[in-house]
Amino acid sequence: MPLPEIVTPTYTLTVPSTKKKIKYRPFLVKEQKILIVALENNDQEQILDAITTVLRSCIQTRIVFDDLSLFDIEFIFLQIRARSISEEIELKVTCADDGKTEVNVSFLVDDVKVHFPKGHKKVIKLTDDITVEMKYPDLDYFAAVNFAKKQVDPYDLVAKCIKRVYVGEDDSGSFTFEEARDWVEKLTSEQFDKIQNFFNTMPTLRHELKVKNPKTKVENPVVIEGLADFFA
Repeated sequence: MPLPEIVTPTYTLTVPSTKKKIKYRPFLVKEQKILIVALENNDQEQILDAITTVLRSCIQTRIVFDDLSLFDIEFIFLQIRARSISEEIELKVTCADDGKTEVNVSFLVDDVKVHFPKGHKKVIKLTDDITVEMKYPDLDYFAAVNFAKKQVDPYDLVAKCIKRVYVGEDDSGSFTFEEARDWVEKLTSEQFDKIQNFFNTMPTLRHELKVKNPKTKVENPVVIEGLADFFA
């Protein structure tokens, strides 16, 4: 007699950037194993392949992965992990009032939202004639920062995230990463800071809570931001 087939549950979430609903399932033991092995090897390419495999396998709705924003990927991955392992996140945070007392906290994944800062712009005017349209960091950046724990060169990041450059109303056309990198290095500090503000105000996973220091009895506000913080 064959072993019974196990029906995997499916869930629905709303993609933060598009507000479209997609269906997904938890990752299976074999997929979790792929992630664990990749993380243990600490190889960014292997980690990226593992995350891509898990996301493509678990997301049941047809989507274009290249169209997903970084915060979309973080949010979706957090939701999949929650349904696969635990819907409660447990962390240890340090109380800010004395800078040393650690307190255990827990909260539900569904309480974590994507925060959209005011004033965030994807189109940035550098001069009277030149305007830059930015795109969000990709899955490669997601893997490097959240799992491989690598420092990302800010100039490389800016170059990779330039979508279009306009002179007046005219699109300057396609360009290679090397051309973009060279162009970025020719910006003034003020112009580079304008572009850097795109990343500083980028939407991100965020959860706020208050923690009472058991030693001083002072209530401390705690902000957990970015996927890496949720697994610290």
